[in-house]
Amino acid sequence: MAIAAVRAYGELNDFIPMELRQTSIRCAFQGTPAVKDVIESLGIPHVEVELILVNGESVDLAARLAPGDRVAVYPRFTRLDIAPLRRVQRGPLARVAFALDAHLGKLARLLRLLGLDATHADGCADEDLVASAVRAGRIVLTRDRELLKRGALTHGYWVRSTDSVEQAREVVQRFGLAGRVQPFTRCLGCGGVLAPVKKEEVLERIPPRVAAWRDDYRQCTGCGKLYWEGTHHPRLRATVRRILEGAALNGTG
Repeated sequence: MAIAAVRAYGELNDFIPMELRQTSIRCAFQGTPAVKDVIESLGIPHVEVELILVNGESVDLAARLAPGDRVAVYPRFTRLDIAPLRRVQRGPLARVAFALDAHLGKLARLLRLLGLDATHADGCADEDLVASAVRAGRIVLTRDRELLKRGALTHGYWVRSTDSVEQAREVVQRFGLAGRVQPFTRCLGCGGVLAPVKKEEVLERIPPRVAAWRDDYRQCTGCGKLYWEGTHHPRLRATVRRILEGAALNGTG
C-alpha cells in the first residue's frame, strides 16, 4: 500500500475531522489514483479547491499520485495573485447566479430579497440540479458535501452555517457581493425580476384598503405576483441591514 501526505489549508479544514486539521495526513492508496479522488476521500469537495501543489508543482484534479508524494490543497485566494500557477477551478462565471438545493429554501428567499439571482430546486433530484446549474452557468449552494463531489459540477459552495440569515451573510461575503445587491428588485417566490406596473392595470388585484393609499406597484416578470411596499417592509429592510452589516464585519481583518 502506497502512502501520500496531504495537507489542507484555510477553510478547507472545515471538511476534515477536528483532530486532523492543520496537519499532514497520511493517505494510503493503491495504483495511481487521481489527486481529486484522494482529496475527496478526506471529505473535501473538488469545487472548494483552488490550487493543488504536488511536491511543490501546481497540478490539476486529474494528476496521478505516486508513492511518497506531498500534496498541499488550498481554497480560493482573495488577496493573493496566483495567476502564474495552474488553477484547479475554471475561470469565474459570466454572471453571479445561484442554484440552491431543496434544503435551502429560506436562504433562496433571502438572496432574492437582496436582488440576487437564485433558483431553488425544491423536489429536484441531485443529478438534475447539477445538470441544470452547469447548463445555466449557476453556482450550486448546498449543505450536502456529497453533492459537491459530483464530477460534472464546476462551480459550487458548501454553506457552513445552519441559520438562514447567517447563511446569506456567508454567501455575500464569500462571493464579494456587498456592492452588487439591489434589495426589493426580485420576486421572493420565483426569483423573477420585478418591473413597475400601472395601478389601473392591476387595480382588480389590489386589496381596497391598499389601493386607497398606495399608487406604486411592481409585478414579477416571471410568475406575475404583485408587490407593493406594505407594513412588513421595515422588517424586511432590517433583515437586509443585518445581512450586509454582518457580511462587512466578518469580512474585516
